[in-house]
Amino acid sequence: MKKDGRGKKSEIEDIYPGIVRLRFGSPEKFTPSFFKRPASDRILSSMPVPKKSHLDIDCIEFRKTSRGCLLEIPLSSGEDIYGFGSQMKSFRQNGKKRTIRVNSDPPSDTGETHAPVPYYLSTAGYGILVDTARYAVFYCGTHVKRSSGRNSGGGKAGCLSDRTEELYGGSDSQSRKVVMEIPSAKGIDIYLFYGDTVLDALRRYILFSGGGCFPPIWALGIRYRGYTKLDQEQVIQLCESFRNDNIPCDVFGLEPGWQSKAYSCSYEWDKVRFPSPDRLRAGLKELGYKISLWEHAFVNPSSPVYGKLRPFSGDYLVFNGLVPDFSIPKAAKIFADYHEKEFVRNGISCFKLDECDNSDYIRSPWSFPENSSFPGGMDGEQMHSLLGILYQKTIDDVYIRNNIRSYGEVRSSHCFSAPYPYVLYSDLYDHREFVRALVNCGFSGMLWAPEVKHGLSKEDFIHRLQTAVLSPLALVNAWTMVHPPWKQFRRAENQRGELMGDRKDLIAVVKKIFQFRMSLVPYLYSAFLRYHLEGIPPFRALVLDYPDDLKCREIDDEYLVGDSILAAPLFAEQQKREVYLPSGGWFDFNTRKFFQGNATYEISPKLDETPIFVKENSILPLSSTNESIDKDTCFNLTVLAFGDNPEPFKLCIDDGTTFNYENGDSGWMELSWDRTAGKGVAKIRSNCRIKRYRISKWDHVQAASVSVAGACGGEVQ
Repeated sequence: MKKDGRGKKSEIEDIYPGIVRLRFGSPEKFTPSFFKRPASDRILSSMPVPKKSHLDIDCIEFRKTSRGCLLEIPLSSGEDIYGFGSQMKSFRQNGKKRTIRVNSDPPSDTGETHAPVPYYLSTAGYGILVDTARYAVFYCGTHVKRSSGRNSGGGKAGCLSDRTEELYGGSDSQSRKVVMEIPSAKGIDIYLFYGDTVLDALRRYILFSGGGCFPPIWALGIRYRGYTKLDQEQVIQLCESFRNDNIPCDVFGLEPGWQSKAYSCSYEWDKVRFPSPDRLRAGLKELGYKISLWEHAFVNPSSPVYGKLRPFSGDYLVFNGLVPDFSIPKAAKIFADYHEKEFVRNGISCFKLDECDNSDYIRSPWSFPENSSFPGGMDGEQMHSLLGILYQKTIDDVYIRNNIRSYGEVRSSHCFSAPYPYVLYSDLYDHREFVRALVNCGFSGMLWAPEVKHGLSKEDFIHRLQTAVLSPLALVNAWTMVHPPWKQFRRAENQRGELMGDRKDLIAVVKKIFQFRMSLVPYLYSAFLRYHLEGIPPFRALVLDYPDDLKCREIDDEYLVGDSILAAPLFAEQQKREVYLPSGGWFDFNTRKFFQGNATYEISPKLDETPIFVKENSILPLSSTNESIDKDTCFNLTVLAFGDNPEPFKLCIDDGTTFNYENGDSGWMELSWDRTAGKGVAKIRSNCRIKRYRISKWDHVQAASVSVAGACGGEVQ
């Protein structure tokens, strides 16, 4: 027990090495931690205590106010902060006010977004999570309090500016704090995550959440969501056409039209458009597809579960449907049991959980108001914050108890979401904002899908696809497009059936981009296993790996994919861009040209070349093209060894679909480069009987020369 600067007592508890909980006052019952998955106990317990605590607990101040409660935490000079969930409009958060309020259509850079999180990460090597479902407000070094001493005069002496940014910006030389206001609450828990590095602190947060999700291997292929008005036979025909055209695709998503009622949802097949769901499932399975179903949580009066859920729902309707209270175990069970019986046991592989966020800034606002009440005890404000998490948990529990790994889409999330196998997306469509959200989500243990719907031009469409295949979910969402967008990327013309005359050239580029994604699946699968076991985000900002590089602290349009790949997307009609490469050596993947780090370069990739760089001394396994992936797929690999001393790389081996790896039914193939012998070596250590990888050849890519394809042999031990 300690006293803060205002005399209020706080309780301090060491949860794990490097994780501390502080309790001030009397926290509310319903908080994100109340519903979280169990922490990755064994891994967290074995992590060493950080050598230094970068935040002095004694400097944290707390007090109750007439508005709720207030926390003040020091912010040192030179300390930058990041996070707050799926922020789309800003990156470095110093000097900003963040309102942690769920909203699908934020009007400006307020902090509101699909998945805001009351958690931030500091370059000083710590993270802070405020355990609340309230619409907390963070003032990130925005204000300076009046001191008790003589006023120094303030302002910039002798400075007269004609720029409002300078006039309003104040001085960074004064002592600042992060001030957090939690409305309504009379107490709060905060969690401090320490690390020797900023990435180490983030790892603790993700592992405390339960570790990152580990998707089934097929889920890392291509996902296509079809036109919402397609019927059963049209879906099968479209899926057949992809196979006939050799276009890779693993998952076909059905949009609202599959249901008899969609706004709100019946969760029943439309008997006119889909007279035989069994035939649909069998037909798509034979073609090598998994099925994803769209839905939201608002229950139509025609739904078989409406009557059962009515006593366990909120006091307002949405789209004339019930809002079930998933915080009540019985309500979650009713909803989950129905999905298990009707869908999961009948081969539905994943779901798209739509509209679990909120929108009140658009012409037709929807969802329930903050003054709603729910039978479990939460109000509308708390439920808006937690509905996405509770919805994910309800569906995910079904797959877990059936020993099936899933990987779906969701429109909202919150704290401790890393274990849930769901990727965030948006109905907004700014490409740069999508990339920024992808980068920012990594700070909070979240995943983002920069989905592709249509394009303003051929270049815009291709650049969006290139970003999509370098993301957690390679998703084409053609729900408004009658025809695949590579036949006509403009929506109005597509709906009128006006296909492009030169579409063959575009289709060839699309296939190349999709094939590139498929080649990365083994690499990505291993990156996700590290996310699960070690808490390292598979897609993350440069600043996480290079926190002392001041240029990396500002870069929100480049990001790391795994440990070895740096992605540098192009936007709209861009033909060239500047790329900053951090310390070390880097290879242009497309040209094999070597670049020295700590420098900025201008690149001009060809339109069909996805712009990425590979870190020197990395091993990159690339698979030959698969049009789809199943549990028995064996990947034929070309292994690229970059640099003179490549670090070994481990490929995960398991059945790719179940949780059996948790019981030891798994293993790995370690790839290494024998510099003396000038050849690659693969060592297999596995309890899993599946043959997952076959090495076709090794290529050694050196800084002093162009890649010598096929010149190097290899062996398996």
